[in-house]
Amino acid sequence: MIFFTIPLVILGFIAPAIAELKSNASRFMGVTILLAYLSSVGAAAFAMIAGYAIIPHLSIASNIGDLREIPQPIIELNVPQLFSVMSALVLALMLGLATANTKAETMKKLLNEFQKIVLYIVQSIIIPILPVFIATTFAGLAYEGSITKQLPVFIQIILMVILGHFIWLAVLYALGGAISGKNPINVIKHYGPAYMTAVGTMSSAATLPVALRCIHKNQDIPRYIQDFVIPLCNTAHLCGSVLTETFFVMAVSQILYGTLPPLTQMITFILLLGLFGVAAPGVPGGTVMASLGIITGVLGFDQAGVAM
Repeated sequence: MIFFTIPLVILGFIAPAIAELKSNASRFMGVTILLAYLSSVGAAAFAMIAGYAIIPHLSIASNIGDLREIPQPIIELNVPQLFSVMSALVLALMLGLATANTKAETMKKLLNEFQKIVLYIVQSIIIPILPVFIATTFAGLAYEGSITKQLPVFIQIILMVILGHFIWLAVLYALGGAISGKNPINVIKHYGPAYMTAVGTMSSAATLPVALRCIHKNQDIPRYIQDFVIPLCNTAHLCGSVLTETFFVMAVSQILYGTLPPLTQMITFILLLGLFGVAAPGVPGGTVMASLGIITGVLGFDQAGVAM
């Protein structure tokens, strides 16, 4: 069921985002979206470099010969996808660009309605069954014995990712302060509640009210910029999710498959992941849900890899 919806999620979120961006974007909005994309790609590149430098030196057991074999399922129902992941991505790009350039208002409304339908499916069906899918997958890995061997590594990875968040935030705030000539501490000191909400809920949508309340305490940034950029980047600038996912997929690849993904695959992955980070829904795990296609299509992860 989860893998069946991946092409639908890609089509449902990417195509309307492109169509709306072209028709509604002023120069200000276009620059904001471009900066959000570059920041997401930069965060992913930072995580990729760190992954290649750090993950091979972690104590990851690569010997899988002594793992127990999981019994075959009694009932197995395979639901094939309507079309491939790459077909969905290309179709979404073509539909979005064509709709925007031809000013096809009816098609734009249709894409927006389809996005609402897909979002409902994600929120009402996929998100609720994800814990079961993840739990059963981890139960299978625990039965094999791989989880118990790798638990300390998972803890290390989580701590390194959190550290990576702070490093990338420091880079962004330093750049912003250098360009604007303002002290970034005046913004950072108010943003603790927003960061904790984002980490705790894993949802940019849930974090938006807290983020607005935090940024409104700052006097250096004009209010009209605050009220425009924060809601826009609430779903368009998910560099934390992108950074986390990039490092995690590399770690999972090393844990499950005994090797890191090739550099060419990772470059393709982060360029596409930045695009998905701009168009991902603001629901818990939205970036992961939207990018499952490139995790499976570009990196070749199986069900165990996706669940982890």
